[in-house]
Amino acid sequence: MKAPIHHILPLTTIVRERAMPIAGTVHARLNQNVNANDIIAEASWAREHILLDVARTLHISTSEADARITCRNDDRLPANSVIAVGRGLFPPRIRTPREGRVVVVGGGQVLLEVGMNKLELRAGFPGTVIDILPGRGAVIRATGALVQGVWGNNRSDSGQLINLADKPNSILSAARLDASMRGSIVMTGLVKDSETLQAAAAVPLRGLILSCISQELIQTAREMRYPIVVTDGFGMLPMNALAYKLLSTNAKREVSLNAQPYDRYTGARPEIIIPLPFTGNLEQPPQSVEFSPGQQVRMRRAPSMGSIGTLVEVRPGLTVMPGGLRVPAGVVKIEGGESVIVPLVNLEVVG
Repeated sequence: MKAPIHHILPLTTIVRERAMPIAGTVHARLNQNVNANDIIAEASWAREHILLDVARTLHISTSEADARITCRNDDRLPANSVIAVGRGLFPPRIRTPREGRVVVVGGGQVLLEVGMNKLELRAGFPGTVIDILPGRGAVIRATGALVQGVWGNNRSDSGQLINLADKPNSILSAARLDASMRGSIVMTGLVKDSETLQAAAAVPLRGLILSCISQELIQTAREMRYPIVVTDGFGMLPMNALAYKLLSTNAKREVSLNAQPYDRYTGARPEIIIPLPFTGNLEQPPQSVEFSPGQQVRMRRAPSMGSIGTLVEVRPGLTVMPGGLRVPAGVVKIEGGESVIVPLVNLEVVG
């Protein structure tokens, strides 16, 4: 049975596509070395569209309206620009209500897009551009440590890592945050209240790494302007030993957070990248493997959610679970010595 992989790696090759959802201009160059905050592509998009019906407003045919329209596709017009003039001694004039760009002219109408926003795509982590995605972005490669999480609030940033977790289940309070942490990324166990998340925004921090988050705080976390990556799950969970050791031993290094949501179909996960110097060649880690004895695995469901263990046996056929379901299962020896039978669908390989 194929197993999803949850990457917690001290040194690996990291290759990521950085692409915009809409077409724009790519600034990155092939073989260019980029920093996390470098803008590699940008695009403009409109918040709304306005349809100006010239024919109906001037009470003329569509063909005559087309002849009287003075703007063309892709024209950028300031507010109050005249786009058509009617007939008569004192002809009526049709003007643009707001500044915008002409999307299309035809059929006696003008479609205008207004409220332009600029989208800037940043590299996200230091590395080398190895491919260009025309109109969209680039593919960037780096070497370093990689820790993937289970939940993110869809933001990204980078900064120096500060470890405020003296143990895997440390609780962060607003009182522990101060101005000396401004511009840093803080690692901790869990946060119990929204005041702490808001205090982190006031410092401001550039990111938070949590072992878990409660369901009540998810909406507040989504509203924060800084990235939040959750490594283990929801509720009151300590950080797994592998992630805790890897992150805590890299305190004071520059780290990059990409708190993208977990997508089980594409395999994209929120992740923490710690760039590290390395001159040799490292293969990219696989995205899936077959379950086999000896693998380190992570529990994906209660009661042992987030726990790391060793897959001792992959049971043949189907196993009857306590609830009566017959499923493919394996025997896992959890840290601490306890062995449990777990459905394979509730496991992911760590590596």
